[in-house]
Amino acid sequence: MTTPQVLLGWADAAVAHPDFGPDGVWPRVAAFLCRQALEEALDRYWARELPGVERASRRTQISCLAPVLGDPDLAYDVATAWYALTRACHHHPYELAPTTAELAHWAAQVRTLVDRLG
Repeated sequence: MTTPQVLLGWADAAVAHPDFGPDGVWPRVAAFLCRQALEEALDRYWARELPGVERASRRTQISCLAPVLGDPDLAYDVATAWYALTRACHHHPYELAPTTAELAHWAAQVRTLVDRLG
């Protein structure tokens, strides 16, 4: 199993080397890796702290974060990042791919959660 930190490192590499791979793919790859890091961190946290919650839907898990962590601002940031990353992972021909600044912002939010959840 790959750790959230490794996944975030791969996302950083995708952003740092946009010329690697087919044109226009790297933003969605980076978004996917960030989302995977967030989901892996959540799975590990719930399995350790409240076993069984990791089997609930992501929306349910994210809804439980504020009361469990006692930090509604962090929970809001995580929810916002997860929804944005989920949307960015799906290619729609009428939408632009996420920008480097957006990806960096979402990755920072995910990093904060990963650090907080241990």
